[in-house]
Amino acid sequence: MRVGFVEWPGGLLPDSAEWRRVVIEVAHARLPILVTNELPFGYWVAREPIFDRKAAQASVDLHDHGLQALSALSAPTIITSRPVVRSLHRKQYFPAEPGWYETSWFDPGEDDFPLVEVTGVAIDILLCTELMFNERARRLGRQGASLIAIPRATGAADMWRTADRMAAIVSGAYVVSSNRVSSAQEDPGFGGDGFAYGPDGALLASTNRASGLSVIEVDLDAAAIQKSAYPCYVSEVGPSR
Repeated sequence: MRVGFVEWPGGLLPDSAEWRRVVIEVAHARLPILVTNELPFGYWVAREPIFDRKAAQASVDLHDHGLQALSALSAPTIITSRPVVRSLHRKQYFPAEPGWYETSWFDPGEDDFPLVEVTGVAIDILLCTELMFNERARRLGRQGASLIAIPRATGAADMWRTADRMAAIVSGAYVVSSNRVSSAQEDPGFGGDGFAYGPDGALLASTNRASGLSVIEVDLDAAAIQKSAYPCYVSEVGPSR
């Protein structure tokens, strides 16, 4: 199963020249599954510390338009992120610091992470900061996820790569992450660098500025084998009495 992941530019708009390049790139890749970055369209509203209802509604409206553009891509399954409407997963953890004032703009949803099967692959999502909590990835792996998708909107990638790798190791799943990349004028600075790790924690591929799309092959047998290997098989044991 081929899975694509990306680093798409900040401020991306449906029907723009940049979007037309995305359409062509995705068509050439012939992907069953595509993972986008977090909130892929338009202005990053959470850079502002104070909630603005008009700006929030504009982001909702733009992502409504963006969903139409995404549905027209040649990839039959697209895992993405948008404000307000819940489809597969609702974000639980939000940062609160310059550039990422997400607690001012978003509320967490229920603590519910249902697996969804897509063309035979059990998939779930961790949104951005949720990747930093290994217990989430471990839970998804024990529930049977073979692929964990991570839409991100983050800065420098070093700690995100570490977290992504650890998520793969503790879940025994493929972990695929896409990120936003900043233009020279955009603040905060989004670091790009989408990447994918195999169930054993091996780096499989990453994106770069020359090519915003990269592709891996998901081997369901490899994921199943890893779930019975260390550390995935280790049971949680309560304190001794």
